[in-house]
Amino acid sequence: MRYALTIEYDGRPFMGWQRQSHGPSVQQAIEDALTRIVHQDVTVHAAGRTDAGVHARGMRAHVDIARTITPFRLMEGLNALLRPAPVAILACEVVADDWHARFSCLARHYEYRLINRRAPLTVEAGLAWRVPVALDVEAMAAGAARLIGRHDFTTFRSAHCQADSPVRTLDRLDVARDGDIIRVQASARSFLHHQVRSMVGCLAMVGQGKWSPDDMSSALAARDRAALGHNAPPDGLFFMRADYPEPGING
Repeated sequence: MRYALTIEYDGRPFMGWQRQSHGPSVQQAIEDALTRIVHQDVTVHAAGRTDAGVHARGMRAHVDIARTITPFRLMEGLNALLRPAPVAILACEVVADDWHARFSCLARHYEYRLINRRAPLTVEAGLAWRVPVALDVEAMAAGAARLIGRHDFTTFRSAHCQADSPVRTLDRLDVARDGDIIRVQASARSFLHHQVRSMVGCLAMVGQGKWSPDDMSSALAARDRAALGHNAPPDGLFFMRADYPEPGING
């Protein structure tokens, strides 16, 4: 049977989602817990591969299990065995055999949190990027608008990105302030490696007045990683949810 999981995690202790040979990963933590429950080797496939230090509120994943177990028992067993790792299974359900967490996904949604204040972070440390100088959110929103649509995002992808094409369609890039907190919300069918962090880093430069909104257009048009202004740290990035065509299994 194929089970879909909705997963929340704090990315700080991990090298990222994907299993690594040189450190702990979210995938490994879940697969190890699953093996203890079902007594078989399993592979968990996720909607996205978050980097080291990146978090998730609603990552979607699936796993195939040979034995029969109710979704509730599987979820409860996983949560018990995952402790004390900061990983939680929020939901678990049986899905069709052809449903795939990655390939069936229609859209992925990320949120990046900046905290715009002079004082250092305490309870939010590692969960947001502190920018101590004043940020102009209206200018940032104007810069973000320059990136909406289908473009070659070579400038905004990692040099290690393995995607076949740098062309992506960015459906949403909104910037909004709530007190000291600035949220950048990004939506697309898929993203390039480091794309969200690279866009946010450059938007912060616009907010500080180091770049203009026109500079975002110029960086995009350059199609050159050397034109990137800044890559934001992983701390403030959250995978929020994934959308699917079938009813009842959106994150």
